[in-house]
Order: sequence, then C-alpha cells, then structure tokens
Amino acid sequence: MFQTLLVNPFLQAIHGIAVLFNDNYGISIIIITLIIRLVLMPFMLKQYKNQQLLKSKMESIKPEMDKIQEKIKNTKDKEEQQKLQQEVFALYRQHGVNPFNMGCLPLLIQMPILMGLYYAIRGSHEIATHSFLWFSLGQPNLGITLIAGIVYYIQFKVTQQSMPVAQQNQMKIMGLLSPIMIVIFSINSPAALPLYWAVGGTFLVFQSLVSRKIYNSDRGMKNLGNEIG
Repeated sequence: MFQTLLVNPFLQAIHGIAVLFNDNYGISIIIITLIIRLVLMPFMLKQYKNQQLLKSKMESIKPEMDKIQEKIKNTKDKEEQQKLQQEVFALYRQHGVNPFNMGCLPLLIQMPILMGLYYAIRGSHEIATHSFLWFSLGQPNLGITLIAGIVYYIQFKVTQQSMPVAQQNQMKIMGLLSPIMIVIFSINSPAALPLYWAVGGTFLVFQSLVSRKIYNSDRGMKNLGNEIG
C-alpha cells in the first residue's frame, strides 16, 4: 500500500520531470523537494505562528513565573516545592500556556510524504546511474553529505530564535542530533539523499526567515497581541 500510494507516484514524478530537463535527475530531485516544501509551507507557517504566540504568552507571565521560580529555588521543603509547582501549572492554565505542545500536525503530515520520496530516491535505478554537479547521485559523497548536515544545523539555529527561552534550552540537544543523524544516514547512502536534505533544509531556512518577517512585523505582532488578549 505504501509503495503504491506514495513511493510509485514519486518515482513517476521524478522520472517525468527529469525527462523535461534532458534526464537531469539532480534538477528533478530539487524541483520535487521544493514542490513538497511549498505544499507543506502553510502548515509550517501556522506552526511558526503558534510558536510566536506561545513566546508572547511566556513573556507576559515571566514576572510572575520568576517570582515562583525564585521561591522554589530558595525553599528546601519538598511539600512547599510541590505547592509552588502547582502554582506554576495554575499560571499556565490561567493564561492558556502549554510549553510542551507546539503542535504535531505539520510533522504528521510531512512524515509519510517525505518517507515516500526517500524510498523513491533510494529505489530508482535511473537516479543511481546519473551524476549531478560534481557527484554521482547513486554513490555516497562526503561533500554533499557535509553540506546537508551544515544546512540543517543552520536551519535549527534560525528556527530556535523563534522559540521561548525555556524551549530553546530544551531543544539544544535536538539541534545537534538532527544534523548529526542526517550525516550518519547519508554518509553511506546514495548522494541523491543528502541532495534532497540539503535542498529541503535550505528551503526551511528561507521559510523561517519569511515567517519571522511576517509575524514579527508591526501588523503581525498586533494580530498576535489580539489573539493573546
């Protein structure tokens, strides 16, 4: 079912676009990746908006939160600490804040799509026998692998700036793991895969910058302020 519904359509699309560009499968992978990211972009923009809304709410309750955290820090009484923790949760509920829930919908939507493209790239004989730029699409290439890892690290750092401070600290390890895992998966894989990740990561960097421009503008912040109010 997965092969029929997702992998085969991507295979056909990659081959069809490659034909339009004189059997250039590198350009085909780039175009397909950009199309997918454009389709997912509205969901990602909504997620960014939710991040900014959470960030604004966290900033609005920061003075009260700091007072409670200071009390927690200064008391050694376990019962008193638990009571103060309850005050923290009550403050979250009062202002509609859930720092652990940024929305999983974008991830749930994109995972099957990206997995379908992943297996289409891995399973294509035509891709495996063609070259693009300085590398063979069907052979591992350290250069494009390192580029993919660096791009995803940059992407994380750009995205991290939109998160509340508390969440930034929680996500530091994930920011390092993501590019490291991409390098590990790519280092012995066909170079078509890190090409796909490098293009997708670059798009996400620009998407984050566009999101920041939209929602950090005066109008965007006013709209967020209305939602908080």
